Amino acid sequence: MFSLDYRVTTSSCDSEGRLKLYSALQMMQDCSEMWIDSEPLVKRYFEEANMAQLLATRQVEVVRVPRFKERLTVTTTVYEVKPMFGFRNTFIRDEQGQDCYRTWSMGAFVDKGTGKLKRIDEATIAGMQMEPRLEMAYRDRRIILPKEGGQPMASIPVMKADIDYNRHVNNANYVRMAMELLPEDFEVRGLRVEYRVPAKLGDQLTPVCYEEDDVMIVALSIGSEVSAIIEFSK
Repeated sequence: MFSLDYRVTTSSCDSEGRLKLYSALQMMQDCSEMWIDSEPLVKRYFEEANMAQLLATRQVEVVRVPRFKERLTVTTTVYEVKPMFGFRNTFIRDEQGQDCYRTWSMGAFVDKGTGKLKRIDEATIAGMQMEPRLEMAYRDRRIILPKEGGQPMASIPVMKADIDYNRHVNNANYVRMAMELLPEDFEVRGLRVEYRVPAKLGDQLTPVCYEEDDVMIVALSIGSEVSAIIEFSK
């Protein structure tokens, strides 16, 4: 288990003084990344094996959107590890300990040099601290795109500010880009993201939007390859 304390500041708020979903995702990501400092044996193993864990999928339930100056605690826990994939919960709670955001995510273990999947050994898995899987409405990690009805939108250039230390688009930035395409009155209560092909500096991401009832799906592609699929639900 690893936790970070935050406060909802001006730069993390929208025009109504509410925490941006993009900012909440950044908090989740920071906590998840810092988690490895609480597991020194795992950290050393990853460093020696030249490995990293890259986010493959994330689901978010928005319970309540915090407001300006609220104090929050972000906690991440690992509940399952397989040789090439890890699963965790990351929850954001308010000062009263009430859930604001509930999430689960799956990360893929990769070789930093090749970018390909790489197995971790059983001893490392056995040495990790596991926690119970927390309660939320777990959905499938795969997002199925409709076969028709997609609306192509203007391409989005990948800029320097979108790139993180892994030298590709930071996972929260895909969601930020897709949210710009939502209707003004679309109140996001649920989110699923499937990450496929990392976008890099200079790429052009072409969005295709699919809207049906209370759901909007945005597929961001590089040429013929889908980079990320983001599903928003009301």
